Amino acid sequence: MPVGIFDSGLGGLTVFNAIRQRMPEQPLLYLGDNKHTPYGVRDPEDIYELTVRNTQQLFDQGCDLVILACNTASAVALRRMQETWIPSNKRVLGVFVPLIEALTERKWGDNSPPREVAVNQVALFATPATVASRAFQRELAFRAVGVDVEAQPCGGLVDALEMNDLELAEAMVHSHVAALLRRMPKPQAAVLGCTHYPILEHVFQEALGPDVTVYSQGNLVAASLEDYLRRHPDLIGADGATRCMTTGDPKSVSVAATRFLGKHMVFEAA
Repeated sequence: MPVGIFDSGLGGLTVFNAIRQRMPEQPLLYLGDNKHTPYGVRDPEDIYELTVRNTQQLFDQGCDLVILACNTASAVALRRMQETWIPSNKRVLGVFVPLIEALTERKWGDNSPPREVAVNQVALFATPATVASRAFQRELAFRAVGVDVEAQPCGGLVDALEMNDLELAEAMVHSHVAALLRRMPKPQAAVLGCTHYPILEHVFQEALGPDVTVYSQGNLVAASLEDYLRRHPDLIGADGATRCMTTGDPKSVSVAATRFLGKHMVFEAA
């Protein structure tokens, strides 16, 4: 059976690609809600309703496990979904946990009290909705104490990447990094809290400087999923089949996805 991967647009393809490279035998079904992208400027109720609708579509396509490869959906909708909506025979995972595991160097199953960690100055770059939710800070507080998180809402960056305007996107990265550094001059680590942003990881690194460790999600989520499937072998598939669906126009999304990921991508209508 396929693992479902959902994103508001193209950003989750960075997670899709990392999983594909790490587990080529695992079937995957990607769904991008390109018709309604970006989510990062929407209100919480709208984000919740869209996330539920698209997750249900992946369930209907045979996915028993869905990854919300969208930080905004993970931050705003996931907890409510887990508490009130997800059927008992289905599972939905977000993308914050692998980041926090890497940042705090402790596994999510470690339920010991929060403790001090090596990194205590963290820059968070994310969509306005993710920043407003404070979900990253909330989840981090369960695992670590004494960590100062300075969050920068990166308005417009997802739009630029969806339009494949890399020149504009790179300029935006430098502007957002400069704004954050005025408030936190010496971060030890930077978290790219949107799955679109790894496409510009090198630009973030350049703007932040070589002394800042940049965490992005693709490889971290892929490694976490591999561990999760090892512990839940009933969810493992073996035929390696992949499909990509979109709520937008399949032809234009296929072109944009090919440019975004740098490899040929074909989308079908959801």
